[in-house]
Amino acid sequence: MASASPALSTSPTPTLVAPSDDLKSLLFPPGGPSQLTSASDLIEFITSRTALSSAVYVYDVAEQVGFGTLIKSWAASLDHSAPVIPLQTRAGAGLSLVGRLSQGTSQDAINGSILTAYTTPVGLAAMAASLTHLPPASSLSRLVVQVPAVTPVGDTFALSPTLASLSTSLSIFPDSLAIILSATPQESVDLALLAYKLKSWHVAHIFDHHSAAREVGHDFVSHHPNDASDLPISEAVRMAGYAPFEFAGDKNARTVFVLLNGQLALIAKALVSRTVGVAAVIVRVLRPWGAEELQRIIPSTAEEIYVFDDVPHETTRGPLFADVFTSIYNPTRSGPMIRAQRVTPDKGKEFISDPSRFCSHLVSFLDHSPDDLGLENAWTKLLFLSTPPNQLPFFHQLIAKTFSRGISMRRLTDYDVFSSAGGITADRIILSQNKDDVNFLPVSLALPFNGSGLTDFMCIIESHLLKSHSVLDCAKPGSAVLVITSWSSAELLGNLPPQVLALALQRKLRLYTIDAKLIASELCTDTVTKEATEGLIIYLTFLRLYLGKVSNQAVVRKFALELVPDDLRDDIFSKVNARTWESLLQVELPVDHELTSHILDTAANTLPTLRHFEFNTIAADAGFGQTVYNGSKVSSWHEAAKHLLFPSVFTPLLPIPPETEEFPQLPSLHPELAERTYLVTCTVNRRLTPLDYDRNVFHLEFDTEGTGLKYAIGEALGVHGWNDAEEVLDFCSWYGVDPDRVITIPIQGGEKMHSRTVFQALRQQIDLLGEPPKSFYTDLAPYATEPAEKLALQFIGSPEGSSTFKKLNEKDTVTFAQVLERYRSAKPGIETLCEMIGDIKPRHYSIASAQSVVGNRVDLLVVTVEWTAPNGIPRYGQCTRYLADLKIGQKVTVSIKPSVMKLPPDDSQPIIMAGLGTGAAPFRAFLQHRAWLSQQGVKVGPTYYYFGSRHQHQEFLYGEEIEAFILDKIITKAGLAFSRDGPKKVYIQHKMLEDAGSLADMLKNRTGVFYLCGPTWPVPDVYEALVGALVKNEKMTRESAGEFLESLKEEERYVLEVY
Repeated sequence: MASASPALSTSPTPTLVAPSDDLKSLLFPPGGPSQLTSASDLIEFITSRTALSSAVYVYDVAEQVGFGTLIKSWAASLDHSAPVIPLQTRAGAGLSLVGRLSQGTSQDAINGSILTAYTTPVGLAAMAASLTHLPPASSLSRLVVQVPAVTPVGDTFALSPTLASLSTSLSIFPDSLAIILSATPQESVDLALLAYKLKSWHVAHIFDHHSAAREVGHDFVSHHPNDASDLPISEAVRMAGYAPFEFAGDKNARTVFVLLNGQLALIAKALVSRTVGVAAVIVRVLRPWGAEELQRIIPSTAEEIYVFDDVPHETTRGPLFADVFTSIYNPTRSGPMIRAQRVTPDKGKEFISDPSRFCSHLVSFLDHSPDDLGLENAWTKLLFLSTPPNQLPFFHQLIAKTFSRGISMRRLTDYDVFSSAGGITADRIILSQNKDDVNFLPVSLALPFNGSGLTDFMCIIESHLLKSHSVLDCAKPGSAVLVITSWSSAELLGNLPPQVLALALQRKLRLYTIDAKLIASELCTDTVTKEATEGLIIYLTFLRLYLGKVSNQAVVRKFALELVPDDLRDDIFSKVNARTWESLLQVELPVDHELTSHILDTAANTLPTLRHFEFNTIAADAGFGQTVYNGSKVSSWHEAAKHLLFPSVFTPLLPIPPETEEFPQLPSLHPELAERTYLVTCTVNRRLTPLDYDRNVFHLEFDTEGTGLKYAIGEALGVHGWNDAEEVLDFCSWYGVDPDRVITIPIQGGEKMHSRTVFQALRQQIDLLGEPPKSFYTDLAPYATEPAEKLALQFIGSPEGSSTFKKLNEKDTVTFAQVLERYRSAKPGIETLCEMIGDIKPRHYSIASAQSVVGNRVDLLVVTVEWTAPNGIPRYGQCTRYLADLKIGQKVTVSIKPSVMKLPPDDSQPIIMAGLGTGAAPFRAFLQHRAWLSQQGVKVGPTYYYFGSRHQHQEFLYGEEIEAFILDKIITKAGLAFSRDGPKKVYIQHKMLEDAGSLADMLKNRTGVFYLCGPTWPVPDVYEALVGALVKNEKMTRESAGEFLESLKEEERYVLEVY
């Protein structure tokens, strides 16, 4: 047979023409844009043209909701495309835009700098503080922010058009920033383009990417003003065909609803158009606020005004209410009552999921109920449910062609990755005679997933959904439901859960089945044609059921033959049409009404609740066969689900109000880390050992004021150290990479990306100077261009190369950088190399202070790790070197790690502390706290302190403090062992033997607790000393003494922290 037509495998990416200087021809080329193009796609295309934008900054949060993916592929493939700069949303978001507009480049000075940014409402809120520094807008220098209104809300991360995140930041935006809102597809395109005509303003354009702007099937026309540069914004909006404040409803209304332009406003508009005595005012231009214009539009008959505000919490005061109240309220005369209606994200989600609920909410403010809520219409509604691998672009192309003349066909595709392991695709299609926006309702509102039974025709391409999900509750009574399945009629009925079968009986649904895969596999050989044929079979079946009584095989064949590609207009089409006609089976449902009641009773008692579809993912075509789900290119649908299962990585949540967390996490502090981090300030860096001593032991103090850092006694401080700057620059030099180049690397453990310079990444994040694992040699081998080096790397990474690897790691102590320098032909790209190496791990140090004593401070006791490699080059521990070089006032990122070193719950319990060298750190905290308790009049138990080092003069750490604790009787007994000061080496175990009787008594009879902190080598000797003390003084055998110490471990009374 003939080869498959390219059209059959081409994804529905909008095909758009090259730009021209004429904006009208740019947006509306000859022949018009494809009906398979959505408004969001057109906005991306418009704003990507160099005729409008000098550069486009795509923030991660925008791409995560499917906006900004196409522009990246266009930048690489289409002429006259503006450069695209990916950015992350974090503290200081927006400063890059402000900096470029303030300073610019030499090219900007010649051509001007019209910057475009893509971000979401959450991202725009994060930019508010930065945008206050915007320079004045001019014809050559201004900012346009395109804002797709989509935000994940609730525990299930359902996507919502809420603008709640902007409620607390709206007052911060500068007066030079205009904010305009659109709700319909045509309006979205018009106002997106108008934003570039307002040459005296920076503009933020917010549009409904949740539904309306993503719909395909709309005809777009051009009616934007040619020049609006000298007009007030309100007049420019009017010239584009819209009102800054749109009035709908009764001009003599007593009740007025005020809403921001969006989905809820469209519901209100539909309601008031059919109800006497009520009106709606839809705010299209939010900034600059038009108080006088609002005053003119509110009817003089108005008695009550209800202002609907998107807010994060019920207690938050909405900015729209404040604007309306100050505009309308006049203390000198009577006027309408102005009441706030706060719409939280959860409440907004309910209203969008079930528009009739919002209508009922509006009606509750009226003194009468309308007969028609305005949501019913003569539209035909189709629903197709499948899983992502079974998306059928060819079927959708045929549907679009079928209804391209005289009928409006709108399609919206949504995804749910939570409620089914394979994910669910829902394609909703609306057919109507009306093509204008006057009575427009988005597909999501016209056909909601709320079980209300509005679908005229449903096709279930994955039959297992009938078993797991409540999908038939979307079907209208008496409607046709087509199930694509290999099940027979009997098998289908047997697989239906009882409540699903009961619903089918109650609504008298007409169930049909056909095995499209079987027919396609029997008639076709190659995969591409099989997939297209499956789509054709579903289309032919749809036509037969849609046409109803007038359909027959000849009519369907004639109708479809005009639409299919030439490659299918041969013998195969006739075969497919004939097989489809004969293979379609209607399922005979039971007709016994008593059976229905029995099924319902059985279902209520024995079956779990079926799941419901919930929109939580947006997919975008990235070109070259790649699909992007919520901003991430993934190899499978299951990976897309993982992005939602880890919300801290996947999606930014609504900002937490300041009152819920006094010291919130700074998002700029190591965004690649999952743990809570703090930015503390170094206030003391004091060496404790003499300068001529061979060990550098030093004391650090960090100020934690204003960070919220809290720690318990004995916990450890995780220090997120940096690599040495000079070594990083040396590496960049010989590796041949520009340290100032900006790279984008993924966050480990997730799919989110973040951008920074090569120098920043290699110094602050990537473990370049760390110890490589064996797998690194294996991973590096494919990049080696020299055969000998490739073989060497493969050998070291293999089981046979274990001894060589051991020598490199333990004797030569090579770093990642040194491995790369040894095998110079192996040079992965710098982004790839960063992923191969991984991140610097925090180093943990026992905290040497008690917060009960020092307050907003944390102390560390650290010894510099340094040695000489076999090649004679001095080597240093990465983190101790970083800490030793800290300057006063320098900021350090830290985290807290729990520890086994805890004081006993009863302050009267005896404690025995044994510390070697810097192992004294946690015991300093113990002693500080016990001294503080004594000052409070609390009785504390005996405190024994053993400390060991080489020389008392050079290495008696915190010696003056220890002597003071002894004098104040905080320390009951001190055993100090300085091994190199006398003719005979004395260690802490020797000092413990001198107190054997007391130690045995405290451990055996007084619930004492023993602690050892420091290197591992003295553990056996210390253990033997305690066993000997118990044998000698408590009449135990060695075995029973050992068992007793083991039992103390279980009781956390024999605690070791050794390294």
